[in-house]
Amino acid sequence: MSGFWVKARQILPVCAAYLSLSASIEAAELPKLMSVNLNQQKQFIPQISSNFYLEKNTRALLLTQINSVDRLRDIKPTDWSYAALKNLIERYGCINGFSNRTFRGEQTISRAEFTAGLNSCLNKIESLISNSDSLPQTDVDTVLRLKHQFQLDLAILKGKTDGSQARLQDLEATQFSTTSKLKGEAILGLGSLLAGDRENSTILGSRLRLNIETSFRGDDLLLTRLSSLKFPGFDQEIGTFQGELAFAEAEQDDFQLEVLQYTFGVDDKVDFILGATGLEADDIADTISILDGDGGSGAISRFGTRNPIYNRSRNAGLGIVGRPMEQIEISAGYLASTADKSNPGSGLFNGPYSALGQIAIAPTDSLSLAATYIHSYDQSDTETGTNRANLQSQTVKLLGEETSTVSNSYGLELSWEISDRLVIGGWGGLSKVSNLSNLNQQIERCTQNIWNWAATLALPDLGKEGSLAGIVVGSEPMVTSSTINTDNFGEDSQRSLHLEAFYQYQINDNIAITPGVVWITEPDTDIDSDDLLVGTIRTTFSF
Repeated sequence: MSGFWVKARQILPVCAAYLSLSASIEAAELPKLMSVNLNQQKQFIPQISSNFYLEKNTRALLLTQINSVDRLRDIKPTDWSYAALKNLIERYGCINGFSNRTFRGEQTISRAEFTAGLNSCLNKIESLISNSDSLPQTDVDTVLRLKHQFQLDLAILKGKTDGSQARLQDLEATQFSTTSKLKGEAILGLGSLLAGDRENSTILGSRLRLNIETSFRGDDLLLTRLSSLKFPGFDQEIGTFQGELAFAEAEQDDFQLEVLQYTFGVDDKVDFILGATGLEADDIADTISILDGDGGSGAISRFGTRNPIYNRSRNAGLGIVGRPMEQIEISAGYLASTADKSNPGSGLFNGPYSALGQIAIAPTDSLSLAATYIHSYDQSDTETGTNRANLQSQTVKLLGEETSTVSNSYGLELSWEISDRLVIGGWGGLSKVSNLSNLNQQIERCTQNIWNWAATLALPDLGKEGSLAGIVVGSEPMVTSSTINTDNFGEDSQRSLHLEAFYQYQINDNIAITPGVVWITEPDTDIDSDDLLVGTIRTTFSF
C-alpha cells in the first residue's frame, strides 16, 4: 500500500499541470462567449441563433469511453496523432470521445470536457497504481521527465493565463453593461446645389445616433436608439424630392427616442420583431441592396439607397421573418404610423397603416432575388421622385389639406455578386395610388400609376479594404398615367433620370469619408428647368 502513495505523489504534480492547462482554456474561451452574446448587425438574429443552437447541440453530445482508436470516425491511420491516441486509448484508456464516435481533435475543448477526460485518466492511473505490476516504473519516470522538460512552458502559460484573467476583469469592470452594448454613429454632411435654376446654397449639417443593443438570452435583441438631426436637406429650396440626400431628415435639435424595437427567435427558422416606434419596412424585409447603408454608408441619395416602395411603411407594428429553407426567406409585417394616439382616425388599427409581404430567394451564394408587395392606407408618399408622385404632400402644398389615400405597391429587387470586387443590382417598382377624398370638391377622385426603376453597380474594397464605390442610374418615382389630367395631379409629362456616383473611402474602422454627386435631368419633369446637380461630402464616425 505504501508503494501506492509513493507513485501517487509522483503522478499528482502532473495532474496539477493538466489543471493549469484547463484554466488557460477557460480564460481564452470566456471573451469569445461574451462577444457572441453581445454581437449584433442587421443579420443579428440568424447569426446569434445559429451559434446558440450549435452550442446547445454540442453539449448534448455526452462524452463516452473509447476502447479502440478505430472507433473514432474522424481519426485515420494517416493522421499524425494516430499513434499517440492509439497508445493512450488501448494502453491506458485515457481518451474519451463524443457519443457520435468523433474525437474533434481540432476543436478547442471546454472545461467540462477536459474534466471528463482527466477524470477518466485518473481513474485508470489509480487502478494501475493499485496493481504495481501493471504500471512499469519506466512509465512513471517518463511522465516525471516530461514534467521537468515542460516546466518552463507551463510557467509561461500560467503567466499568459493570469494576464488574460486580468484583462477580463478590466473588461467586466468597465463595460457598459453585462447584457448591453453602446454603439454610435455621427455624420457630418456638407451639401451644395452645384447647378440648376434654383437658388444655389451650401449647408453643413449633422446626424447623430446612439444605439443601445441589449440581449437577454443571446438569441434576441432590444434596440433603443436616441437621435439628433440637423440636416433638413434641399427639398424646400429645389421644390422637389428628387436628388434628396439619404441622411437628410426633418430637423430635430434635441435628443429624442427614434427607435424602440425587440427582436427574438422562436427557433432557428422564425424571428419576431415588435416595434413601439421607429420600425420600418426595411427592418422586417431585406432590401437586397448592397448600397443600403441607411444614410450612414453606401448610397448618398435617398433614392439610391433602396427601392422607394419600402419608404411608405414606418413607426410601430409587428414583423415576422421565416426561413423554411436555407435559400428562402419570407417576411411579413404590419406597421401603423399613429399607433400611440387615441384620437379618431388614429391608433394601431384605426389610423394610417401598411401591410407588407416579401419572398426573398438566394439560389446561389452570389445571387439574391426578392418580390415585394405593400398595401397602404394614408401612407402613399415615398418622399422621393416628383411632386405629383407624392400625392398627399402635393395636396398639402397646393390645397392646404392632406387627402386620404390607399395604395398597392409591387417591387422586384436583385443583387448579383459577380466577384468579390464587383456587384450589380437594381430594382423596379409600381405603385397604384388612389385618393379617397375630394377635399370639398377641390380635387377629383383619381388613380395614379407611379413607376420607378434603378440599376446599380458597386465596387467593394476599391483602393482599400472596406471602401466602396457606387453608381446608380434610374428613374425616381413619377406618375406615368392618371385618371385625371390636371396640371398638378395628372401625369408627369417628361421622363426624368437620376444619375449618381460616390466613393466611400474607409480611413479606418471608425471613420469614412464619402464624396459624391447626384445629377437629375429635367427636375420634377419640368422641361423649362435646368438640370439639377447636388454635391456632398459625408463624413461618418462610428463607435
